[in-house]
Amino acid sequence: MIAVLTGDIINSRQGNVLQWLDTLKKTLNQYGQEPHDWEIFRGDSFQLITTPQVALLAAIHIKAAIKESKLYDVRIAIGLGQQTHKAKKIAESNGPAYVNSGLAFENLKKQTLAINANQPDWDQPLNIMLNLALLTANNWSSTVANVIVTVLEHPTKNQKEIATLLGKSQSNISEALKRGGYDEVMQLNTYYQQQLQKL
Repeated sequence: MIAVLTGDIINSRQGNVLQWLDTLKKTLNQYGQEPHDWEIFRGDSFQLITTPQVALLAAIHIKAAIKESKLYDVRIAIGLGQQTHKAKKIAESNGPAYVNSGLAFENLKKQTLAINANQPDWDQPLNIMLNLALLTANNWSSTVANVIVTVLEHPTKNQKEIATLLGKSQSNISEALKRGGYDEVMQLNTYYQQQLQKL
């Protein structure tokens, strides 16, 4: 089983395109290589293929990275399933994971993150939880987003080391993570990992 993330940038035409494009490329590069594992197409849309275990954190990472700039946000649909054809370019690969991701993306209305394994009993509770998490995540300030990105990119560092990296006090880091609901998002990711074993 694989995970396919399909996404696009909200407000992509505002400001300087390079502002979000460079950030998006840098973040996607941490999950694989272009065009084999990820591609940007139609200007502001992208696809990333990864493992189901990594998929939710990758989506959160991309969201936080894009929200480091006040102007932008991102919509992402995670599709889980098989890959029946793997091409050199992700755009030419296919299988149920790609279909599930595309369907979930088309159904994104007001929510900015959804998951689809084509198993309604499995999908529904997770999507309700994602919607609740988004009540906080959609409102991340650029400061909170920056701290979350740094923590996700340095998983072995403690708050004190993160504070040193960012030139902030440890209490600033702690406060930003609290405001961003970081612990709750990590709890959601743990729950998601447990649910994957049922698929």
